[in-house]
Amino acid sequence: MATDYDAPRKNEEDQSEESIEELKARRHDKNSGKVDEDETEAAESFELPGADLSHEELSVEVKPKQEDEFTCMSCFLVHHRSQLANEKKMICRDCD
Repeated sequence: MATDYDAPRKNEEDQSEESIEELKARRHDKNSGKVDEDETEAAESFELPGADLSHEELSVEVKPKQEDEFTCMSCFLVHHRSQLANEKKMICRDCD
């Protein structure tokens, strides 16, 4: 946004009055297209921290290391060989 440094400056009261009027105008525009949402339905999709997940089971499939991959010894992420920065230290370009 360009600033006109030659324009007269406004005091804080003028700025706050204009901003309140602008906010009121925007509020009416935003609420006109708002869709009502069922609060209970939306709340059911959220999980609270500390929820009991003992009945949940996690299954992970570990795939073998590919020929064109390496594990960075700094960040321990698996990268493609093209990201290798230091072959002796086995460090990726992001960590180098």
